[in-house]
Amino acid sequence: MPHYLREHIRTLEVDFPIWDRFFTVAPLVLVGTKEADGYDLAPKHMVTPLGWENYFAFVCAQRHRTQQNIERERAFTVSYPRPTQLVLTSLAAAPRCGDDSKPSLLPLPTFPASQVDGVFVTDAYLFLECTLDRIIDGFGVNSLIIGRIVAAHAHDDALRGAERDDQDIIHQAPLLSYLSPGRIARIDESYSFPFPADFKR
Repeated sequence: MPHYLREHIRTLEVDFPIWDRFFTVAPLVLVGTKEADGYDLAPKHMVTPLGWENYFAFVCAQRHRTQQNIERERAFTVSYPRPTQLVLTSLAAAPRCGDDSKPSLLPLPTFPASQVDGVFVTDAYLFLECTLDRIIDGFGVNSLIIGRIVAAHAHDDALRGAERDDQDIIHQAPLLSYLSPGRIARIDESYSFPFPADFKR
């Protein structure tokens, strides 16, 4: 490492989790699952498309009701909320009461999925219906839950098209991003990535 960089770069202790020492950017979604007496919605930010096909993955834990529900029902939904839905998204993170109910979800307006037994959050911009493909355990206490997307829906204002400029889409329909740990951002400005002329994915 060049000397001028060594003065400004610190080596982090990896015997402990490093992720609270700096900020990283991630989507913020609401994962919906079927419960015995209704539906649960839980915010997640360790989420990603998995490859170029229609697979979606997120990190969860066996102790969380989300993973328990998915293991039982073999399906889940994903809603991508807008920045204007931040408070509603936050309500979904509230803890359960002593009787195991989650009254904080009552203010969240929802509508039913079409292919799986689940619900979406009304006014989000992207909606995925997934069946469970597999769960990979062993990331400490965490698991990677992988779903196959069997239906997808998007709001008109979020859809890309040849007649619409990409920056205009993002400006008119801003994205909600989670800046881990503990902050959020509204993305309403973007720039084209300077890919090399012969770049192929």
